[in-house]
Amino acid sequence: MKIKLLVFFLFITIATTFSQTICTNGFAGIYPCDKVDLMSQLSFPQIGGNNNTEGSSCWGWTDPLNGKEYAIMGCTTHTAFVDITIPSAPVYLGKLNSHNNTTSFWREMKVYNNYAYIVSEANGHGLQIFDLTRLRNVTTPQIFTADARYSGFGNCHTITINEATGFAYCNGTSFFQGGANVLNLQNPLNPVFVLGYPNEGYTHDSQTVTYNGPDPDHQGKEIFVGANESKVVILDVTNKSNPILISSFLYSNTGYTHQGWFTPNQKYWILGDELDELDFGFNSRSIIIDMTNLDNPVLKGEYLGTTAAVDHNGYCKGNDFYLANYTAGLRILNTSNINTSSTMNEIGFFDTHPENNNAQFEGAWSTYPYFPSGSIIISDINRGLFVLRKNASLRNEELLSSNYTIYPNPAKSFFQIDSDIIIDNIIIYDALGKTIKTFQSSDSYDISGLEKGLYFVRVNNDFTKKILIE
Repeated sequence: MKIKLLVFFLFITIATTFSQTICTNGFAGIYPCDKVDLMSQLSFPQIGGNNNTEGSSCWGWTDPLNGKEYAIMGCTTHTAFVDITIPSAPVYLGKLNSHNNTTSFWREMKVYNNYAYIVSEANGHGLQIFDLTRLRNVTTPQIFTADARYSGFGNCHTITINEATGFAYCNGTSFFQGGANVLNLQNPLNPVFVLGYPNEGYTHDSQTVTYNGPDPDHQGKEIFVGANESKVVILDVTNKSNPILISSFLYSNTGYTHQGWFTPNQKYWILGDELDELDFGFNSRSIIIDMTNLDNPVLKGEYLGTTAAVDHNGYCKGNDFYLANYTAGLRILNTSNINTSSTMNEIGFFDTHPENNNAQFEGAWSTYPYFPSGSIIISDINRGLFVLRKNASLRNEELLSSNYTIYPNPAKSFFQIDSDIIIDNIIIYDALGKTIKTFQSSDSYDISGLEKGLYFVRVNNDFTKKILIE
């Protein structure tokens, strides 16, 4: 139940930092919740803005050198950087202003090889590139400048990066009918254009993976899945000079095909349609697409939420789907029973917008659930940055760490991982945080070509463990 008389209180306390507040009897302070605790909250004046600032997307970075965790949040005028290593005591480190100080409601970023890549709908913005290792020694808030900028396009709506290959997919530019504008990031400060794909029209958002799912015909290939306004498109983009349309997926009651994400085993793609709640009167609806056969994706089922709020950005981690659900805040949906039930079930939530659950564009824009510590961030349009964690009755992140055993360690030519958790991907970093090698799930992992020394093995973007190569 919402508390309708909180608006005045919220306005007069907007500059207050909310510190750790346990979810008790359905509330964490003024915020409705279930099994999710509030660690902290920073308003816009506390992250480089003012009371007129609004929020957009967010992402995160974990420093592979020291394990410190950072929130990266898009705002109307800038991108904010916050150290959330101590989640109950976040530290604002500074901001990167929008290119030419242009203002836009849309700002999105992704991270690759310790660089943040930031796009915006602001005219002439291009792609800002920021070296995140610069955050390591910041002691007072800074106004940063970009390390580089790609100017091959101006406005851009969203960006996704396949970290296994180093290609960025910039969607919704003014080129290629808004289709994917693909850049090679292997030289991080000098992106190189490699592909524009106009054939299937405007791409609002996408996910690109090195495919290791159940379809044997496409394993090992780079697969692009695009949310293209009225349909989902699946492309083989392994050969950038010859992208191949594998299939497309249509569904009933289409409002606006917005964004989606693979489950870790790449069997299902969970899609959000941004306008179906408004157009058809649904409660929050997530569409589950069975990708067992990429040439013929089929509807597996749907999840209808408990409120009328509009679903926005959602991401899978382990068996959970973390959904930024606008006025209903963060909803955590468990995916483990999709095979048998064809749907998901809600296991926790934190409502960042306590006034109402109406189908309107306020509240939680996006979320990032991939911090090794278990911290979860929410970028809220109206109230800034939230740092959350599952409470003791729900969270299992700490337990997951002990479920990954790497052996032999020290290792010489290979290592293996013993785990009860489904392994999606492996990334090896050197001591400076540079990506050295990436793997998909396998029985063993070949490291015979690596020099002796200390490395870090990142499993499923969940946990990082050290390995010594002799």
